Amino acid sequence: MDGMKTQSYFRILLTGVFLLLLNACATTAPTPQGPLVGTWTNSLGTVVTYKPDGTFDVVGAKRHIWGNYTVAAHDTVTFKETGGNAAKGCHAPGVYKFSRTGQNTLAFTLVKDGCKERIKNVTLAWHRK
Repeated sequence: MDGMKTQSYFRILLTGVFLLLLNACATTAPTPQGPLVGTWTNSLGTVVTYKPDGTFDVVGAKRHIWGNYTVAAHDTVTFKETGGNAAKGCHAPGVYKFSRTGQNTLAFTLVKDGCKERIKNVTLAWHRK
C-alpha cells in the first residue's frame, strides 16, 4: 500500500514539474533576430551594432552615438539617437529603406533625414564585422 502512495505522489510531482516547465516555455518571448542585428562596418571605419532589443551603438572617428531603431514593413528603419556626441542638426529621427544584398552586406537608401552627416555615413555599403 505504501508503494502505491509513493508512486502516486511521484506521478503528481512529475506532472507538476512538467506543467511548470511547459508554462515557462509558453510565456517566454523569443528574442527577435531581425536582418539588422549584428555588428557592421563601412568604408569610413564607422562601426555600428544593432541589438535585438531595438537599440544601436555607433563608434566612428569623430562620434560615439547610441539610440533606438524600429523596423517597419520589413524594409524600412527609423533611427533615433538618444545619447552621445551627435552632429549638429542630427537629433531628429532618420528614415531609410534597407536591403541585405548578401549574407554579410547591408545597404540603406534615404527616405527622409535632415542630418547630412548621418546620410553620408548610413548610405555607404555596410559589411558584417
